[in-house]
Amino acid sequence: MISVLQLGTLDYATGLRLQQKLVQLRKDGRIGDALLLLEHAPVITLGRNAKAANVIVSAEQLAERGVELFECDRGGDVTFHGPGQLVGYPIFDLRGFGSTDGKRKTLGVVEYVRRLEEVLIRTCADFRIASERVAGLTGVWTNSNRVGTEYVVTPTGSETRFHTNPGAAKIAAIGVHISRGVTSHGFALNVNTDLEYFNLIIPCGISSKPVASMAKELGQQLSLQEVAHSVSRNFGGVFQSQMLWLETLDSLVGHSVGVPMKPPSELRKLHNEEDTFWA
Repeated sequence: MISVLQLGTLDYATGLRLQQKLVQLRKDGRIGDALLLLEHAPVITLGRNAKAANVIVSAEQLAERGVELFECDRGGDVTFHGPGQLVGYPIFDLRGFGSTDGKRKTLGVVEYVRRLEEVLIRTCADFRIASERVAGLTGVWTNSNRVGTEYVVTPTGSETRFHTNPGAAKIAAIGVHISRGVTSHGFALNVNTDLEYFNLIIPCGISSKPVASMAKELGQQLSLQEVAHSVSRNFGGVFQSQMLWLETLDSLVGHSVGVPMKPPSELRKLHNEEDTFWA
């Protein structure tokens, strides 16, 4: 059973604080597996492999745009989170997902990440968006062989031209942290995201490929709630689990989850030999 909580919009510090508390509760066996679905206020996050040069504007320019900057303990490089983007944080004990023939076996990190990609590929397909993996890269990308539509404004009006997409564009990013078999961080699916924010960074350190959103692919805004339900259904299918939607956080933990926030500069010291980072 995976409990699903849709939390609305959270600032990144609050989301990070919540994850840390839930991870500890999962390690202690005090809660079951949970999937947090939410949006973040505009923020650029730096994973453990991030290069500062991949943030290509100054701190002053970020402040002018109302964008925070955070270091975090997920794998990967730099990415953006913001309104219109569906962020998912699975708090899973991987020892419960690798069982075969009744034998308990931990799901490996590579297989876990591939399953996250599969969830997102299926979700895009639910909305008739073709997406795929790209060899050697993590995440989900629009299908590089699809035929796209381009609208061009001419002096006599709008003209529609069909063209073959010149290459894949990243529609979902993945970066995870696994400690003692328990996962945190997760994925960010661009639904109605303002893609202009990605001009502030070199997303995931990859300058050769653009960024996409579901809204851009379809030419219209989508209901984030409908996308969230699609994601939940596909988690159930890919992880072969029942999904239980909860109304409140208290339904999951039964008590307050408030904990002091550790300064971002200290986050890189929170790992140990059993920690795994992936993006």
